[in-house]
Amino acid sequence: MRARSFAIAGAILGLYGLLELLRQTGIISAYWAQIMDLSLIITISAVGLSLIYGFTGQFSLGHAAFYGVGAYTAGFVSKTLGAGAPGFVLALVAGAVAAGLVALLIGLPILRLRSDYLGIATLGFGVIIRVLLDNSHKLSPTLGGAKGMMGVPQLASFVWIFWLAVGAIWLAANLIRSSYGRACISIREDEVAADLMGVNTTALKTLAFVVGGALAGLAGALYAHRYPFLHPSTFDYLKSLDVLLVVVLGGLGSLTGTVVTAIGWVFLLEWLRAVLPSEYMDLRGVVYALVLIVLMIARPQGLLGGSSAKGGKRRATA
Repeated sequence: MRARSFAIAGAILGLYGLLELLRQTGIISAYWAQIMDLSLIITISAVGLSLIYGFTGQFSLGHAAFYGVGAYTAGFVSKTLGAGAPGFVLALVAGAVAAGLVALLIGLPILRLRSDYLGIATLGFGVIIRVLLDNSHKLSPTLGGAKGMMGVPQLASFVWIFWLAVGAIWLAANLIRSSYGRACISIREDEVAADLMGVNTTALKTLAFVVGGALAGLAGALYAHRYPFLHPSTFDYLKSLDVLLVVVLGGLGSLTGTVVTAIGWVFLLEWLRAVLPSEYMDLRGVVYALVLIVLMIARPQGLLGGSSAKGGKRRATA
């Protein structure tokens, strides 16, 4: 087991060194380096939703709201404290903690709901957050409101994004393998049976919701420090659907599938932007919708459904 852990750590270090070398030498252009960073940020957010939906079975349509809470909180902290590593670290922590606290406050009442009812409730929460962001300038002019927020220090380098993505995956993998993770999977498979067996379903669903929301907040905090303009439209409910598609396409209960699909999805969309003529840019939606339909017909369990230990038995039906 220890040898396997060392091998994985060595592979991750080697991958980081290779990617950093390719970026520094210009083999990976600045444009594609930016897309790579975005794919890793989306991966962190998708891992959070995988904990909520893929492993605990809580159908959430408001994940982008946590992403937005993290982004705006971190941006506000950085603009208030100014540039610098301590302020940046504090902003990342603040973004994750704020999203986690919001998830806790929202989760306590709505996690009593199940299935489609929970989805509708989280969708409503996402709409509320979007409206609040549109009017956030009334709380503080720094937040920008409907005009968006600008001027956040761009401190999220590749080293920060890469290792925080690795840390998020490591956290999720260890949580899944723990007794808490196995209990979450039992809730996903049959909540009534898990409750009868003595599993504290309310506490564990809340735990998964809070951790997943905090990871989305961390992703939003990184986004705010990597891309110079924040706008409420970036965090509307349609963005929640994008992350949900990543989790479903990767395979419910497959952490590996979530990671691979998140990275591939971002690169697919940008590749289509690069190859399609500007007058046909709207066809991007048609192309990736066709990819979704074909994959769901050929692999209804998801791209890598069943690859994660104890987590891939459920078919990817949403």
